Amino acid sequence: MTENDVLVCSARGCRAPADWAVRWNNPRLHTPERRKVWLACTDHRPHLEEHLRVRGFWRDTVGVDELTPTDG
Repeated sequence: MTENDVLVCSARGCRAPADWAVRWNNPRLHTPERRKVWLACTDHRPHLEEHLRVRGFWRDTVGVDELTPTDG
């Protein structure tokens, strides 16, 4: 990623810059160590986390500055 790239929230219709990386996996489809990532602005973070929690998919949330090349 270059300094001109802007990470955008994954919430439907939101174009705000992402502050958070909501990491998850579907245990029926993914190995335990695999993490998929939804990006979230501060406003949409609780909604995206709750959506994943009720399905048992949420794993953790970190700042976008903590993402690594192996994420998502």
